Amino acid sequence: MQESSTRSLLVLLTVALICSLLVSISAVVLRPIQVQNELIERYRNIVSLTGLIKQGQELDDDGVLAVVQELDVRVVDLSRGELVAEPPPESVDARSAASDPTQSVAVPAEDDLARIGRRSLFEVVYLVWGDTGLSRLIVPIHGQGMWSTIYGFLALEADLNTVAAVSFYEQAETAGLGDQIQNADWQAGWKGRRLYGAGRDFRFRVASGDVADDSPAATHQVDGLSGATITANAVTALVRFWFGEQGYGPLLQNLADNPPVRKATLVPGETTGEQHVD
Repeated sequence: MQESSTRSLLVLLTVALICSLLVSISAVVLRPIQVQNELIERYRNIVSLTGLIKQGQELDDDGVLAVVQELDVRVVDLSRGELVAEPPPESVDARSAASDPTQSVAVPAEDDLARIGRRSLFEVVYLVWGDTGLSRLIVPIHGQGMWSTIYGFLALEADLNTVAAVSFYEQAETAGLGDQIQNADWQAGWKGRRLYGAGRDFRFRVASGDVADDSPAATHQVDGLSGATITANAVTALVRFWFGEQGYGPLLQNLADNPPVRKATLVPGETTGEQHVD
């Protein structure tokens, strides 16, 4: 009887060990695929903001990567407000860097409108070029919502003030309320809104209700989110943060004063990725 119990226990332990090994091996094997899928999905959001594809056009993974290859991918040093050649874009992971004191800075409490605590020293941004120069600038944004960190991308027109498009691709806000920030129709309402007033004072916000297109408020405001005031206010705050002095504000001013040079126009062998200064 004791021998039978011992044998059964050994069988159970062996099965458990084999199952554990199979799970571990599967996790290791599938992780690169998962990372690749996450990257493709992030690229898909970026591509949707470029203006390079038709509205509603669906691309397969290869199509998404083909459009990404047309973009001018740069790194911005947020402290200096400048495009820089080092580090290279592929080495920048702003989300991970934010938790590393050597790769990030603490945001002063009085300036931390997005409630992120720390921000990476560098961010990766995307320049879209047209026939006559810069067409759009796409930048990542994020901040604390009601229940979660909200991640997105915002595209500006060549004037570096008018919103071309926005995409919030990751959030865990209240279902049916705050999660409407991912509603395509609501996001479409951002197009044409301006972040700043004539004096470069920040004016953009999510309104408390609907905003008529012919209303003066439509210059800087988008429709509110019914029943989701906290999330709506959080979106306003994170946009204000990222386009203020702690975020891309200095970069936008530098780009306005010293327009960037398209990488493709650099002579062979030239390695600088910094913005052109006349």
